[in-house]
Amino acid sequence: MRYMATYDLMETFRNANQWMGASALSFASYPVFSMVPNPAFNWLAAWGEVTERTFQRMVAKPDWGIRTFTCEDGKDHLVSIETVMEKPFGDLIHFSVPGREPMPRKVLLVAPMSGHYATLLRSTVKSLLVDCEVYITDWHNARDIPVSCGKFDVEDYTLYLTDFMREMGPDSHVIAVCQPAPLALAATAYLAEIDPKAQPRSLTLIGGPVDPDATPTEVTDFGARVTMGQLEETMIQRVGYKYKGVGRMVYPGLLQLASFIAMNGERHQKAFSDQITRVARGEASDHDAHNRFYDEYLSVMDMTSEFYLSTVERVFKNREIARNVFTVEGHQVDMGKITDVAVKTVEGANDDISAPGQCIAALDLCTGLPDDKKASHVEPGAGHYGIFAGKSWRNNIRPLVLDFIDANSKAAPAKRAQPKKAANTNSAA
Repeated sequence: MRYMATYDLMETFRNANQWMGASALSFASYPVFSMVPNPAFNWLAAWGEVTERTFQRMVAKPDWGIRTFTCEDGKDHLVSIETVMEKPFGDLIHFSVPGREPMPRKVLLVAPMSGHYATLLRSTVKSLLVDCEVYITDWHNARDIPVSCGKFDVEDYTLYLTDFMREMGPDSHVIAVCQPAPLALAATAYLAEIDPKAQPRSLTLIGGPVDPDATPTEVTDFGARVTMGQLEETMIQRVGYKYKGVGRMVYPGLLQLASFIAMNGERHQKAFSDQITRVARGEASDHDAHNRFYDEYLSVMDMTSEFYLSTVERVFKNREIARNVFTVEGHQVDMGKITDVAVKTVEGANDDISAPGQCIAALDLCTGLPDDKKASHVEPGAGHYGIFAGKSWRNNIRPLVLDFIDANSKAAPAKRAQPKKAANTNSAA
């Protein structure tokens, strides 16, 4: 598997399917066929349209799509996405709203590096933008990063987070979603020892595998079954000549996507079959529910091989975070050194990726933190995505997180905007 030819073969297969979809759409839409009212041409055109779009978006980074924001003055203000800190493997970006008074809540949203772009948290950003100054980690696609930029593993990821936290300053609040939860905890503990003045005021961990063995799932079982040698031989490929990262060893996004789809193959097959029918009947639209979901779901990015392999080995297999033996550049990080940063965990009762128990383990690791600075919440009926997007997040979890931020802020609690107001369409994404 570890050859450029294998990487390029997957890209060739994707490109060929995109071309076949475009060709079918073009052929079946030829004006002369309108003289022959045969539904087969409508179906072929629909199949081509859905197929072309499906395979085209696999290699394109989605747009944030956050362009305007309605402030309390009743006016629409443009949202400016500014790069605060630029680094080879990821940037720190800020969603600035010119003309709006700076919000007292300053939030760093740590996006996962687990196959999808940071835009997966688009609705989370929109909902927080109502009440907060929102910053987010925008990770880069490994295929576009030259080999000369060096490696990037879990230790580098942790150091990136410490740099971003320093840039944000001590009056900030960190929210880590899913995969980065254990590493955000480690980064906070690292700062507690190395640079305590740069620590955030609060840390909220949402659905992350701090202790993967606390409640086993299919994900943790897979990590336990396979050896590191098997993973390296079957999952790692070398980027081809088409991209700037030529020669870099990666876990390809297309391979990750194949794994994602295989987990719920029948459901995805039915979704696309139904969409073809809707397109043929003229019932679909460019921004319907199917396209909104799959435009994001199918857009995947490559991970560096060292980050993927070190995550499996050190976080899942060896449980270095859970056992409090994680090291960064030879320095052992002690979670017990966190004494001032309030820590809250959020879990979904129906989460089948990071099950309840895996994230709350962070509180037991913070032995130096008083109980009044610890909090936890398990959202009834919520799955993995529901705890940071959708109704569960919007109606229940988001208010709790903002209350937790206010309770641990130096400044007086800010007035929270009511999410039910329809004036701001960005608040209910």
